[in-house]
Amino acid sequence: MLSDNSAVAPDGQPFILTTLRNAAGMTVTFMDWGATWLSAVLPLKSGEQRELLLGCQTPQDYLHQGAYLGATVGRYANRIAHASLNIAGKPHPLIANQGEHQLHGGPNGFHARRWQIVKQDEQQVIYQIHSPDGDQGFPGNLDVTLSYRLTADHRLEIEYQAQTDRACPVNLTNHAYFNLDGAGHDARQQRLQLFADRYLPVDGDGIPSADLTAVAGTGMDFRQPKTLQQDLLRDRDQQRVKGYDHAYLLHDTCHGLASPAAHLWSADGKVAMTVFTTAPALQLYSGNYLGGTPARDGGSYQNYAGVALESEFLPDSPNHPEWPQPDCWLQPGQRYQSATHYQLIPI
Repeated sequence: MLSDNSAVAPDGQPFILTTLRNAAGMTVTFMDWGATWLSAVLPLKSGEQRELLLGCQTPQDYLHQGAYLGATVGRYANRIAHASLNIAGKPHPLIANQGEHQLHGGPNGFHARRWQIVKQDEQQVIYQIHSPDGDQGFPGNLDVTLSYRLTADHRLEIEYQAQTDRACPVNLTNHAYFNLDGAGHDARQQRLQLFADRYLPVDGDGIPSADLTAVAGTGMDFRQPKTLQQDLLRDRDQQRVKGYDHAYLLHDTCHGLASPAAHLWSADGKVAMTVFTTAPALQLYSGNYLGGTPARDGGSYQNYAGVALESEFLPDSPNHPEWPQPDCWLQPGQRYQSATHYQLIPI
């Protein structure tokens, strides 16, 4: 654990950085502000060390970007239409931060807060946060525990738990952006496979605009591996949001940690990543609006510099109980549990 005393967070205290290592030489680094995943450095078979994650040069740079680089987002990841919930038949307003909608838990969501470190060792760090009743408009006191664990086989295991004293929708995810070819390469040249037959169409604001739709016969189909570039902007659905920014409902067989939800491969064939998750959906985001985001080298990223694969409930689920997935509303006495594993593989 290291404190970065060169700059302080908005609460006046230094950022605390934590690096985990495995015996094979992989390192992953985190920051307590936003429980943010800062870095993932993988030793390749050639002996080269490759950074696979987009990130900023300094902890303070993370305060000056709107891409949620590596951040833990909540209480509700993705969008809630019109920043409104329906509670007992009445509209319940949330704080909007994307036009009239709420994105990633609101302007001061979990990405913009200090998490407390409660335990750590060489392989694991555990964070906690308390979200009081009314936080960003959400009902109930919510307590969240998040663990990051690095395994011997280069798997970063992310696990979330939460409890509330009033019914509240909860949807926690990590917003890492991957470029398995390393900095400066076009992330659209990576190949992706997604184990999903249906996706959710959205309007220009990213709000669901139709029911779940079959990927067959469209550019949204990643059931067989292909580059992100191959069918980019082919569909009207993509054109509305400048690329892929859509939730895919995963096969039922994916809803555990034994069967993969997705595979991603570097264009140079040296790195692969497999995603496992207990979440019902993955949001595929091709970095359509990354341009100008502060980069690790001190410059700035271009659009499509990285790809995010965010494990979550479908967007705006609190307002769509009809969708075929578990209930996103956490009740008092229940425990929210979700896990996502990113396994990085030198090939």
